[in-house]
Amino acid sequence: MFEVAYPDSLLSEGEQVVAHKHPHFKMLVFPVFVLLVTVVAGVWLALRAGELEPPWDMVATIAVAAVGGVLVLWLSLAPFVRWRTTHFVVTTDRVIVREGVIKRTGIDIPMQRIHSVRFEHGLVDRVFGCGTLIIESASDEPLTFDDIPQVEKMHTYIYRQVNDNPYDDYESPRAGGHEPETGRQERYGRA
Repeated sequence: MFEVAYPDSLLSEGEQVVAHKHPHFKMLVFPVFVLLVTVVAGVWLALRAGELEPPWDMVATIAVAAVGGVLVLWLSLAPFVRWRTTHFVVTTDRVIVREGVIKRTGIDIPMQRIHSVRFEHGLVDRVFGCGTLIIESASDEPLTFDDIPQVEKMHTYIYRQVNDNPYDDYESPRAGGHEPETGRQERYGRA
């Protein structure tokens, strides 16, 4: 499927996207099932409504269409839009989660604040290739993100970003510390 990159305008200077995912399509199985059942039941009921005497045939057909439309919007289209507008992004500096259309929510977890990252996936999740990612940071409670596709890879990406950082927190240019001497010399053209 075509994947839209996370907008560069929302990234800090020097920050790069390592991974960008939507929740696993597993969360769309029920909405697709509801859509199919609603369409089949709606067609069957509309055909049955056509057997009624006028004007009840038209009233019944409109009622079937209205109920079917509400069910499709509420139980199929809304979950699809929620899935499509939920972003799980790992960058070189932070983990970003954005979700929602009308009410937009987001969380940013700086890499230097992450204490540990782990994943869980049961048999069904393993079959689908997804799982739950749990990030422990400076907050009181661990943050849990469900239905993350390729959860083991995402775990590894975050682990590498947290543990392979060449700077300590107080030395990182992005953390407001001092750059290593070689970086300063190269920037200003000194030998």
